[in-house]
Amino acid sequence: MAESQSPRPRGGQADKRRAILAGALRVFARDGYTRASIDGIAAEAGVSSRTIYNHFADKAELFGVVIVESTASAAELQVAIIERHLAKILDLEADLISFGEELAVPPEGYAEHFGLVRQVIAEAEHIPAEAVTAWQEAGPRHVRRVLGQHLAAAQDRGLLQVPDPELAASQLMSLLSVVHPTHVGDAPDAKEITRIVTSGVGLFLRGYQPSAN
Repeated sequence: MAESQSPRPRGGQADKRRAILAGALRVFARDGYTRASIDGIAAEAGVSSRTIYNHFADKAELFGVVIVESTASAAELQVAIIERHLAKILDLEADLISFGEELAVPPEGYAEHFGLVRQVIAEAEHIPAEAVTAWQEAGPRHVRRVLGQHLAAAQDRGLLQVPDPELAASQLMSLLSVVHPTHVGDAPDAKEITRIVTSGVGLFLRGYQPSAN
């Protein structure tokens, strides 16, 4: 039996572009960059291959747009978590723990995005370098910069000593990576998340505690 195709989008060029990007995200997340084809994406999006080429020069350009737009959306969720817990620090340790606990929970509606990230990690050598760089800039680096700004603000208040705030942000994110949203398999329960996050925050604070005057 032939695979069913997605219904063809109705409306103007903007609707077709959204359908293409949504279909491409599903295909790239499922099949990866190398195995994905324009014909397969067209079938998933409910458009013709010609329509895709009217919007994008080739698969590489389409992939670059998909990864950047999807990553930017996911990154803004993480930035919102940062702002929620660290914009007004009352108790640094407690606020970092609550930040880490929320960060450890994969957001709803982003399974395809994190499937795409898994594919990028697995196929990095076969994906256009500019797409990988754009993904890093729109996602992980952007989040680290925002987190670094809040760590620098904590330093200004005498709560931390962070000579390189962005490096400290990267280290903190690593310590809090209980289960990255790209993880496959059973996730730890809330008690285990709290245990691991609390330990990670403790290590971070011991490493960046202010020098005694």
